[in-house]
Amino acid sequence: MKYTPWFIRAIVILLIIIVALTSCNKDKDENKITIGEVTRSVFYAPEYVAVAQGFFEEQGLEVDIQTTAGGDKTMAALLAGSVDIALVGAETSIYVYQQGAEDPVINFAQLTQTDGTFLFARNPDGEFNWDQLKQSTFLGQRKGGMPQMAGEFTLKKHGIDPQNDLELIQNVDFANIASAFASGTGDYVQLFEPQASIFEKEGRGKVVASFGTESGHLPYTVFMTKQSYINDNKAIVQKFTNGLHKAQAWVDSHTAEEIAEVIKPYFKDIDPAILVSSVNRYKEQGTYATDPIIDEDEWNNLLDVMSAAGELKQRVDSQTIVDNSYAEQAASTK
Repeated sequence: MKYTPWFIRAIVILLIIIVALTSCNKDKDENKITIGEVTRSVFYAPEYVAVAQGFFEEQGLEVDIQTTAGGDKTMAALLAGSVDIALVGAETSIYVYQQGAEDPVINFAQLTQTDGTFLFARNPDGEFNWDQLKQSTFLGQRKGGMPQMAGEFTLKKHGIDPQNDLELIQNVDFANIASAFASGTGDYVQLFEPQASIFEKEGRGKVVASFGTESGHLPYTVFMTKQSYINDNKAIVQKFTNGLHKAQAWVDSHTAEEIAEVIKPYFKDIDPAILVSSVNRYKEQGTYATDPIIDEDEWNNLLDVMSAAGELKQRVDSQTIVDNSYAEQAASTK
């Protein structure tokens, strides 16, 4: 099976840039943690709740969140040491491991357990059927990223060959996908919230299906860090995971309206009603993990999705780059 090396090439280039920019800043307070998140999204609501509700602060941690747009940039920042912990798709840790990294990236706490994208139709026609996508133009996500792989996995499950049964567009940067669709590109598009709700309100079409529901549970976005960081900061990693789990329990037990109110400072330009509907859509389909443990079934489903996309060199045992000890400890603490 052919493996696409774009991800590693991008990381090498970005590493050179990041190391140059950060080489002069070596001093660090061990209780300060910098998170690099792959994007700013309602999809990551428990992360913002953990900060806003003081759950990390209760653990004696000062947490700073930086948005490092794109999986390659986020991983490069982690490997270069400009962030301590990355919030990104678990597939990125597999790509790095398969390149023989001496200091592997370890997944230690899961945030979301489903895909976060929705199938958005420009001209929905009656009751939706997946066959409607055949011969259409589909504005997808970047090749090798989890949104695109989960999308292709779902299409194949419904008997659609992404390469032959539709016109698949994959050359639009993540940040420009919504604007490309708004300008007229594609009959269907794969969108995260709140963009899907915004487009519905603007009358650009409607959500007709959920890739999260269709592709099943998997460690879609995970907090991960280098093995060397864990070795040197075991107590910090545990405290971080404890705070995260408390936020997960809070999100699970509160309404979309209450969650939206707490995370509102992170989405100042979003209509409060849109924020509520976006959170509710994710809560209804069980997107937010209720504990940080990455279980074996979820991991194997991730490998199946990657294999179906032709992006997996070989199956990687979860115990190789997953350390659930911190998550299990956090989940056992009331």
